[in-house]
Amino acid sequence: MKCLIIDAVHAAIAEELGKFMEVQDLYQGAMEGKPANAPLTQEQLKSVIGDVDVLIMRVDPHITTEVLDAAKNLKVIGVCSVGLNHVAMDYAKEKGIQVFNAPGLNANAVAELTISKLLDMSRMTIPANHDVKVNRQWDKYKFVGRELRGRTLGILGFGRIGQIVAGLAHAFKMDIVAYDPFLPEEKFGENHATKMETIEELLKVADYVTIHMPLLPTTKNLIRAESIATMKSDCIVLNMARGGIVNEQDMYEALKAGKIAGYATDVMVDELSEGSDFNSPLFECDNFIVSPHIGAQTIDASRDIGVHIIAKVKEALNLG
Repeated sequence: MKCLIIDAVHAAIAEELGKFMEVQDLYQGAMEGKPANAPLTQEQLKSVIGDVDVLIMRVDPHITTEVLDAAKNLKVIGVCSVGLNHVAMDYAKEKGIQVFNAPGLNANAVAELTISKLLDMSRMTIPANHDVKVNRQWDKYKFVGRELRGRTLGILGFGRIGQIVAGLAHAFKMDIVAYDPFLPEEKFGENHATKMETIEELLKVADYVTIHMPLLPTTKNLIRAESIATMKSDCIVLNMARGGIVNEQDMYEALKAGKIAGYATDVMVDELSEGSDFNSPLFECDNFIVSPHIGAQTIDASRDIGVHIIAKVKEALNLG
């Protein structure tokens, strides 16, 4: 059997699966900071996947029906992330290919990044760092921030990540309101949050809004001009979920017009991948900060995900 690893994952996956099959790891050492290859394009993957039994990946490239047709021996796809919207799941099932993801295992990493961005936006640490290192200025009076204590944090989506964010925010003495129509009432109180019946109600009272929802037809462009207009003008929005939930053009216009205080994100609509023109008007805004989808990029989350995926692959193929 043959295993192909096409993204940066924990080294334990290649080490353990290598006991049972030939492993080709295109990203060997990447999680330890060593240079890695660029993600394969769909055409590149199609050209090398023909004799692969196990594919280990994250989110690039999209596993289309054409890719699956090229995979003559494929039995298992191990996705070392949460979402599966980049895999043609119905077609994989039709071909008898088992697909496993790792839900919840990056939750703490994403929650900690959320709090990091809350602090960065509140204390303007990133523009302050730029002012000192690039502009060679030392002017503390330019960067008067605000504390999280006593502010209201609105959490959209109160699953694993949202609940951990609430616990961390509670330690900062924030007031927490949350919206999630799929959770029982007691989950909110258990996690220091007040349940809000509607998104509109939450947006009106929040000083900070953090998004932890999947991208669905019902959540696409959830944060747009109309919803921003209902928010406090000094509100800060954070998006650790998916780029399409925030309408980036509307957010840009709101930031430039002073209708909202800031936007911090780990995701964008056109993230740098095959065929994308990586640019955004948001890059012009001083009150915008972004990271390149690093929510799950911790050694700890990678290890936990690796252990989970190894177990799933071994179970599926009756290995050891």
